[in-house]
Amino acid sequence: MKKTLRQLLLPTVLLFITACSGDPGTGAVVVEWEQDDCKRCNMILSDRFHAAQVRHKPTDGPSEIYLFDDIGCAVVWLEDQAWKDDPAIEIWVNDHATGSWLDARKAYYVTGHQTPMHYSLGAQLEAVPESMDFERAREYLFKVDRYLHQHGAQ
Repeated sequence: MKKTLRQLLLPTVLLFITACSGDPGTGAVVVEWEQDDCKRCNMILSDRFHAAQVRHKPTDGPSEIYLFDDIGCAVVWLEDQAWKDDPAIEIWVNDHATGSWLDARKAYYVTGHQTPMHYSLGAQLEAVPESMDFERAREYLFKVDRYLHQHGAQ
């Protein structure tokens, strides 16, 4: 009887300890809308359909989470980080229709959206004829960023 009780309790206790450790190590985190600010432009995150997150796991500690008000801010900011090519980096973006978090590298992007920093991309799970994959979206975002800076819009 005692052995069976231990067999049942041990996994439960381990699950509880893991759940309370604070850093699940993967996935998008909960955003405190109207409180958290963008790592790049310092604007308060309020648009629940165009925000983004970057999760970086350094070798010597817990994950670092960076929040952004627009996928453009996330992509441009990430380019300046020494660890930008680390394959373990996670990038999350809101689905423009549902607000749910999507893996940014697996999402498809469409133009014509009113976004906080005017990059104009909305992310979605399904491809449509005019959508871009992540790499094409990155190129597009850098073009928009160059245009915005050239004309002083930011």
